[in-house]
Formats: sequence, structure tokens, C-alpha cells
Amino acid sequence: MRNPFRWLLSLIFIVQMYLMMVILAVIFTPIALFHKPTAWTACQTYCHWVRWTARWMIGLKSQVRGVVPTDEVLIAAKHQSFFDIIILSSVLPRFKFIMKKSLTKAPILGWYALRIGCIPVDRGRRAEAIKKMVSDVAEGRAEPGQLVIYAQGTRVAPGVKQPYKIGAGVLYEGSGQDCVPVATNVGVFWPRAGIYRKPGLAVVEFLPRIKTGMDIKTFMETLETSVEDASDQLMAEAGFDLGAANKE
Repeated sequence: MRNPFRWLLSLIFIVQMYLMMVILAVIFTPIALFHKPTAWTACQTYCHWVRWTARWMIGLKSQVRGVVPTDEVLIAAKHQSFFDIIILSSVLPRFKFIMKKSLTKAPILGWYALRIGCIPVDRGRRAEAIKKMVSDVAEGRAEPGQLVIYAQGTRVAPGVKQPYKIGAGVLYEGSGQDCVPVATNVGVFWPRAGIYRKPGLAVVEFLPRIKTGMDIKTFMETLETSVEDASDQLMAEAGFDLGAANKE
């Protein structure tokens, strides 16, 4: 049974998290309108705030492992909850995400996402959007930085198996950039939905980069094996019973 006190702490944490989003927007937006680097500063300030308050308010520590890329590179990440976005955005210097188009309508978050160069994608027109992204990268029109794609296309709960989308492979082949796989266990503590947050150590791990030159099939197999194996290890380290989850 969940601890009612921890549930209340989780609720307070979530409320202050969104309140701080509004406060920082009021402070940073007038400058970010005219000075794009300020938009990244605002986003990273917010992400550091969330990680810090998660640590002391709900006992959820966070850690980044591996080498954080700072060059122009494709990042293919495991996505379990909003918290892995927070952790990635707190350490990548010029991050931009491939995101659902509907999120651009979200107050504050949507405007900042577009301002830093995030790429909105209609689920029904994903292939068309990826083709344009490849073209933009190849011709130098894309905003420079680290392009993050969630290789499974959506949030996936711990222990749930979901196929990897070919979009990551198409971007890898078409962009001519290295790919850095990213594993995580954050969903063990911060679920994709609901209020309750668990204490523990949430980890995002940057894995050895996949150099350019692979064919798409080999790349997709390498990516999936790398991310899934590392994520399973991180979840097991966090005490998550993968065996029980796979039986459900």
C-alpha cells in the first residue's frame, strides 16, 4: 500500500514544479524573445530546479552516467517519463527534441520547445517529417546541436516491450551523424502517469556512440540491443523485478 504522506509530498512537489515553470517564464521570456540562447538557459535552469527539488522533497536523486555529447549528434533515447526529458535537458548544451505536434500548444512548454528548435511531428505524417529533417540536417538548415529522438516513439513503462521505430535509423543514415544511445530507469520512480513519486536513484546513461556507416538494419539491431540491455541493468539495479513484469 502506498504511503499517504509520500503521496502528499509527491503532490506538493508537482504543484511547485509547475509553479516554478510559470515564474521562470515570467523572468526569462522577455529576453528569450530576442536572444535565443536565453531560451536554453531558461530550460536548463528549470530542469536543474526540478532535479534539485526532487532530491530533497521526495527523495528522488538523479544521476547522469557516461560521456555527455557536446557536438552535433543524434541521440536515440529510451523514454519512460517526463523525468528523463528533464535530466537530458539539464546536461545537453544545445538539445532539441522530436516531439508530438500537440505539445506545441502546451502553455510555456510549447513556445520554448519551438524557440530552441524542437521539431513537432504529426503521428500520422511521421515519415514525411523525418524526411524533411534529414534534408534540413544535410543542407545545414537545422538548428545545430543534439537532436533527441525517442526510438520507440512514445513513453514505455518499465518492463514493457515495445518495438523500435525505423525513424531513428532513417535519421542516422540520412544525417551522416554519429548516434549516441541513451538508457534509463526513471520510470521505476516517476511513472508515465499519476502523482505518486518513489524515492531512489534515477539514472540516465549515455552509452558508447554508434559511428556513422552502418546500414539501417544493423544500426537498428545495435541500437535496440544496446539501449534495452543497459536499461534492464539500470532497472534491476533500482530493484525493479523484470521477471515479474515480463510475466504480466
